[in-house]
Amino acid sequence: MSKQKFDPEEISNFLTEQRDEASAEVQPVFLDFEDLWERKLWHQLTERLLEFFASKDSSALRLPLYNKFILSFADKINQLKLVKLALAASYEIEEDEERAEFLETLQKRVNKPEFEEAHTYATTELASVYLGLDEESKAREQLDTAQATLDRFDFVENIVHASFYRVNAEYYQTREDFTSYYRNSLLYLACVDASELSPKERQQRAYNLALAALVSDQIYNFGELLLHPILDSLKPPHTQSWLRDLLFAFNRGDLATFDRLSNNLSKNKILDEHKVFLYQKISLAALTELVFRRPPHDRAMTFQTISQETKVKPNEIEHLLMKALSLGLLRGKIDQVDEVARINWVQPKVLERSQIEGMRQRLKEWDSNVNDLGHWIEDQGKDVWAS
Repeated sequence: MSKQKFDPEEISNFLTEQRDEASAEVQPVFLDFEDLWERKLWHQLTERLLEFFASKDSSALRLPLYNKFILSFADKINQLKLVKLALAASYEIEEDEERAEFLETLQKRVNKPEFEEAHTYATTELASVYLGLDEESKAREQLDTAQATLDRFDFVENIVHASFYRVNAEYYQTREDFTSYYRNSLLYLACVDASELSPKERQQRAYNLALAALVSDQIYNFGELLLHPILDSLKPPHTQSWLRDLLFAFNRGDLATFDRLSNNLSKNKILDEHKVFLYQKISLAALTELVFRRPPHDRAMTFQTISQETKVKPNEIEHLLMKALSLGLLRGKIDQVDEVARINWVQPKVLERSQIEGMRQRLKEWDSNVNDLGHWIEDQGKDVWAS
């Protein structure tokens, strides 16, 4: 890639013009830029630029500063920080096609073996623009390239991983691959501080995650989401607070609450289309909760008992048990003749306060039983202990 030549006098004149046109609050910033540039203090200049680009005052100045100033010393600064500056400038480009061309140029600039981290960052953000242009195949190609690079690294900056997981989640959302969206979105949240996201971003992320958790046919334990503070953004008075309540109802297998909240499903097209599946999923949750509440020695249950305690129709119990076993939610055997299920294992999950209280009661019962057994052995073996 041929290097663009910059005339130092033109750069100096540009900075002077920008300073003269800027507000009184911003003018000292341009004096800093010119001073650091003339002294060739590239690290300090980069940090000052990043600080300025993070402010709202810089929005209209980012693109001209990048094109006419930053590019003149782009090879002399940290390339990951160059990409950060370029991305901030690119957000001021209104047309997606033009923004894609801008990022393609950036990607080529940092496409060197020693700059793989910066190249990966630029690549994932280019994929995001392709998604905005409905060019999914191009986006997937870029994401696969980024993933191949990330898989080779033991460590990269959080901002690079966050960018990849965010854009990968966006891709899977367009494909309505709810499981992959859910997993990548949680990985994205693990790389960022959720409190730094805007309230609108937090609410949208929480809503989409809740939706994906509910309709995914592979996710039956979403404790990681229930524990994440992002979900607090859906608390009342948010209009979608019922969705958060629905998640917790699924976690405890609460069919009664599901029935009460099911009128809200029609508010969302995807949930409305998955009504039957959601009923099956909450039924599975009710079954696993029933097993979990019982002590290990009392997990042989008749179909009738399961129906009574879970409120699932009797003719659906056998199919429900087989589904739970096939999904790995339970382990055990079904006696179809006697209509008895003998369960010896249930998949662990995140517990609510009421469920923890139930476990505490079971531990107290176990402790009491152990004490009773100890007293009985002591009474029966007095002569043995004495000898």
